[in-house]
Amino acid sequence: MIEVETLSKSFGKIQAVKNVSFRAEDGQITALLGDNGAGKTTTIRMIAGVIRPLTGSVSIDGHASHLMRRNLGILSDAKGIYERLTSRENMSYYASLMGIQKSEIESNIDYAIRILEMDDIIDRRTKGFSTGQKMKVLLGRLLSFKPKNLLLDEPTAGLDVMATRRLRAVLRNLREEGHCILFSTHVMQEVEQLCDSVTIMHNGLSLVQGSVPELYEKTGQSSMEEAFVRLVDQGGNRHA
Repeated sequence: MIEVETLSKSFGKIQAVKNVSFRAEDGQITALLGDNGAGKTTTIRMIAGVIRPLTGSVSIDGHASHLMRRNLGILSDAKGIYERLTSRENMSYYASLMGIQKSEIESNIDYAIRILEMDDIIDRRTKGFSTGQKMKVLLGRLLSFKPKNLLLDEPTAGLDVMATRRLRAVLRNLREEGHCILFSTHVMQEVEQLCDSVTIMHNGLSLVQGSVPELYEKTGQSSMEEAFVRLVDQGGNRHA
C-alpha cells in the first residue's frame, strides 16, 4: 500500500505539486489521471524518492518510504537498459543489485518470461529492441525481484496497440496476485478498462479520488472523459 499525504514541490517560482494526498491499496490498480503539466510525474518521482518534497510524506506498507525500497518497483520510461546485455542478463543483474539470491532470481525470471511472453527475446542482446520489447525487459526487471508495490509513469507511452493490450493483461494479473499498482496516465480508456481507483490531478492539485463508477455518479456523466472535464472545471472554479 502506498499512502501520500500533502505532498508539495516547487521548482523556482513554479509550484508543480500542491498538497497532493491519496492512497493506493494492495490488490488494486490506482491511476493518477491528469493532463500534461498536472504534476503527475513530479508526484511519482517524489514517491520514488528521486526528488525530495517540499512538504508532506510518503509511506509504503505503513513505513517511511526510504525504508521500503525493496518493496517498491519503479518504471519511468523505456530507458536504462544495458544494450550489450541480453534481456535475461539485464534482469538478473538488476535483481542481484536488489540483494536477491541466485536461485530466487532464476525462479523470478522464469515467471517473468511466462507472464510477459518473452521466450523470443529473453536471450537476445537488447540493442535494437523496439519500444514494446524494451518495456517487456523493464517490466521483467521489476518482476525479477517481485516488489509488492509497482510505480509506473505513463507505462503505455510509445507502445503499439498489441503491446498496450499485453501490458494491461500483465497489470491485471499482478493485481490478482495482490500487488499494489500505481500508474500515471492521461489516457481515459486505460482508466476505464483497468482502474479500481482514480485520483484526478490538475494544475498540481489532487481534486478527487474514487472508483470509476463513483466519479460517474459524482459528475452525472457516463464516460471518463466527460467526468474528468467536469471535475477539472469544478476544481478550477473551487481553487480560483
